[in-house]
Amino acid sequence: TTAPSGSASAPAGSAAALDRAFVAAVARVRPDVVEISTSSGLGSGVVYDHRGDIVTNDHVVGSATTFTVHLADGRTVAATLVGRYAPDDLAVIRARSTDGLSPATFGNSATVLVGAIVFAVGNPLGLASSVTQGIVSYNGRPVSEGNGVTLPSTIQTSAPINPGNSGGALVDLAGKVIGIPTLAAVSQQSGGEAVGIGFAIPSKTVQLIVPQLIATGHVAHSDRAALGIQGGDAVDASGAPAGVIVAAVTAGG
Repeated sequence: TTAPSGSASAPAGSAAALDRAFVAAVARVRPDVVEISTSSGLGSGVVYDHRGDIVTNDHVVGSATTFTVHLADGRTVAATLVGRYAPDDLAVIRARSTDGLSPATFGNSATVLVGAIVFAVGNPLGLASSVTQGIVSYNGRPVSEGNGVTLPSTIQTSAPINPGNSGGALVDLAGKVIGIPTLAAVSQQSGGEAVGIGFAIPSKTVQLIVPQLIATGHVAHSDRAALGIQGGDAVDASGAPAGVIVAAVTAGG
């Protein structure tokens, strides 16, 4: 029998269109992602605006106040700290020169659907401008970073997230940044990173926190309820949870 006309070419055409979309999305965002070096390590960052502001993770910045930024075209530029906000693991640094910096386009993370194709763009293990691909596995996952910081709502993705990806870009098929890759899950059995389970801070959080850091260097409105105390878990004689110990109260809180 003879196959219907066009039946063999349609899948090939669809694959070619998807391939072009992949390539275009990566090409659009790759110049917007930089490598950030400190005296203690490296991570990634995303150019936020035309003034040279770059958003990254607070844990990438650490205690540093000066940085070396490596651009996608191979050039380097010095940068200084603008502000950091540990509760959402976000920080902003500012490049001393804006020449060659290309601001990213941020999308709306609230509309991202499970199953959507995404790319993680960053500098894993120092491999500049690397790209990994996956899907959105969950949107709105609370996750603990294991250092006292709990992110209330992250985008879970199967795109591999490796050391050095932190602070980079999680990008949709339109080339828009929908999140900042932050950490990979750790397997409780093996103690190593769980393959295919990574988490990104949603762009909605980035767009709330980053403008405040740029304007004042600190965050006044976090979109979180707060008591203004330092506390810890209280337990009874058997070790069962029994409430909260208030260790200190913030002045005016």
